[in-house]
Amino acid sequence: MWIIWAIGAAVTAALVTVLTKAGLKNVDSSLAFALQSLFILFITWSVVTWQGTFSGIREIDTKAWVLLSCAGIATTLSTLFSFKALSMGPASYVTTIERSSLVIAIVLSILFLKEKMTWQLVVGGVLIISGAILIAVSDSGK
Repeated sequence: MWIIWAIGAAVTAALVTVLTKAGLKNVDSSLAFALQSLFILFITWSVVTWQGTFSGIREIDTKAWVLLSCAGIATTLSTLFSFKALSMGPASYVTTIERSSLVIAIVLSILFLKEKMTWQLVVGGVLIISGAILIAVSDSGK
């Protein structure tokens, strides 16, 4: 089941990139993210309310609060950086370079979450970085 959710995430992430790039035409990138954040806030709290999981907020321990807060800060910075890059460069190039974060996530998962490193992860990571470099140095992205 997780694969279906992951595919959904990939498809909607692609939509975010294209819709954001189109919407940034005459809008400051930080303002655009602030506007999108209002929808994020409304939709996510609506889902929590609909699912009836709001009461679980009292059960979150201090370590989880710190980690989730840091992840929230990282999400905000990542999106601000991504929006700024999208406002300046082609979406296909920005996204390719930005998605090389997958390789960083793999490395961090192995180091900190003790996930298993496999040859498939190594080969996949090398291909992702190679593709990002190939696209970044091509003439058509300038």
